[in-house]
Amino acid sequence: MRVGMEATGYSRWFERLLAELGFELWIGDPAEIEGMRVKKRKTDREDARLLLRLMREDRFPRTWVPSPENRDVRQLLWHRHRMVQMRTRIMNQLQALAMNEGKRWKSKLFSQPGRAAFEQLALAPWASRRRRELLELLDRLNPSIEELTTAAEQEVNKRPEALRLMTHPGVGPITALAYVLIIGTPERFARGKQVGTYVGMIPAEDSSADKQRLGHISKQGSSLLRYLLVEAAQAASRFNPHWRRRYLHLAMRRHKSIAKVAMGRRMAIRLYWMWRNGCDYSPSFEFGSYAGKLGTRHGVQ
Repeated sequence: MRVGMEATGYSRWFERLLAELGFELWIGDPAEIEGMRVKKRKTDREDARLLLRLMREDRFPRTWVPSPENRDVRQLLWHRHRMVQMRTRIMNQLQALAMNEGKRWKSKLFSQPGRAAFEQLALAPWASRRRRELLELLDRLNPSIEELTTAAEQEVNKRPEALRLMTHPGVGPITALAYVLIIGTPERFARGKQVGTYVGMIPAEDSSADKQRLGHISKQGSSLLRYLLVEAAQAASRFNPHWRRRYLHLAMRRHKSIAKVAMGRRMAIRLYWMWRNGCDYSPSFEFGSYAGKLGTRHGVQ
C-alpha cells in the first residue's frame, strides 16, 4: 500500500506510524502540487482527490526525504544554533549593562580581567541582580555549546564529503556538516544554480513581458543553511584575498547586505561543485567565467 502527502512540518509521528504499519510513503512538493490544482477550491477532500489522481497518473512530484539518522543529526545543529543565539543575546545584555556605566570593553568584557572588572562595578540592586543572573546563564551555556560543537565535529569526521568541503576557505565543521545533511546528495541537482534556488538565496521574481521585477531573496530553503553560508562567505572574505576582492567589488556596486548574500550563494554553488566532482579546494580555480565549475576529479577545466 502507498500513501501520498504534501511535505509539511510536525509529521514525524505520522511517518513513523505508516512505517510501522508497512505503508510506503510518498512526500510531494507543495509548490508543484499547488500548480497542478485546477479548481479554486481547497478542502481536505479536494486535496486528497488531487493527490490520489497525481499518484494514479504517475505525476506525483516526489521530493527527497532525509533518513532518520540525518534528521537526528540536524537536531544537533539546530540545538547548537539556538544555544549560540541565546548566548549572543545574553552577551549583548551584559554589554549594555557595561555601556550604561560608561565602559566600552567590547570583547574584552568576556576575558578574565574584563569580567573581574565588570563584576566589581557598583550597580543598583536590580541591575546587580540582572548582572549576576546573566553571568550565571552564560557560565551554564558555554560548556553545553562546547559539548555540542565537539559532537558536531565527531559527526563531520564520519563523513568524507564534509571533510572535503572544509578545505574551502571560511568553511568550518558546522557549515560543512549542515551543507551535507541538508543538500543530501549532489545528484539531486543538475547544476549549481539549482542549489542557490534550493536554499532560497535567489531573488523572487514577478516579471511580465519584457519588464523584469526582482524582489528580495525567496528564503524558501533552510534558514540555518542560509545563515551558515553567509557567515562562511564572510569568513572567506576576511582571510582569502580572492574572496575579499570579489566581495568589495559587489559591495561598491550594490550594497553590503546584497554583497553578503551574493557571496553566500556563490559559496553554496562552489561547495556543490567540490562535492559533486570530488575535489578539494585549490587556489588555482577562483572567480571567472568558469567559477564554481571546479573541473573533474582529475583536473580543472
